[in-house]
Amino acid sequence: MFEPVLLLAAGFFGGMLNSIAGGGSFITFPALLFVGVPPISANATNTFASCSGYLSGAYAFRKELREHKKALPLIMLISLLGGVTGAWLLLQMPESLFREAIPWLLLFAILLFVFGEKLNQSLRQYAGAHKYASSFGHLMLILVLLGITIYGGFFNAGLGIIALSYLALAGYTNINTMNGIKLLISSTVSLVAIALFIADGVIAWYEGVLVLVGTLCGGYIAAHFSRKLPQQLVRGFVVLIGSLVTVYYFYDVYLVS
Repeated sequence: MFEPVLLLAAGFFGGMLNSIAGGGSFITFPALLFVGVPPISANATNTFASCSGYLSGAYAFRKELREHKKALPLIMLISLLGGVTGAWLLLQMPESLFREAIPWLLLFAILLFVFGEKLNQSLRQYAGAHKYASSFGHLMLILVLLGITIYGGFFNAGLGIIALSYLALAGYTNINTMNGIKLLISSTVSLVAIALFIADGVIAWYEGVLVLVGTLCGGYIAAHFSRKLPQQLVRGFVVLIGSLVTVYYFYDVYLVS
């Protein structure tokens, strides 16, 4: 009885965090590991559990997405290619090697969460001063997006923050448009990665559905009072949880093992 309650609670609080400030994977991914789901399967299952939030969010920004419909096919194509590549790389990795990579991936994700906003501001200023009109600049943006989506297919946490950085670099300035395209990228990467994970049989369905249900409930409830909560307080809580989880996995992987 303990494990279902833990997974539902992790999904609930993870969904709330995702709805308010992001960073829900710092709760849901470790919870899956804690109940005994193997690392690669936990990562795949976390991607599955998070995907519904991306899809519903992208649908909510459908008006902003329609305004940029000419750019979307290329973005989605690159996201498909990157998501497939990242998921395939994950499935080729030995379980023991991925376990050793977990604390580093979590550290990268928490650093993105902490410094992502400043990075996006800097990139927006840079993009405003340097328009990517040349063929070389366009090619570099494609390669940057491909690298980001490969990371997303491999390890989902932090994908949205990096996607926002790419959009700032690409010259987007409207935050609603950026959020819509970010969610479209996340949805596309996650869906194609999930397809590979299903084919390989690595998703822990029982645990994943529990987290998914919790995530949907938490996100729905948080949507009603998210504007009343101080964003800095919530972000501080996410940073604290993420840092503690990261330190724990460095200790568990490199000192205990």
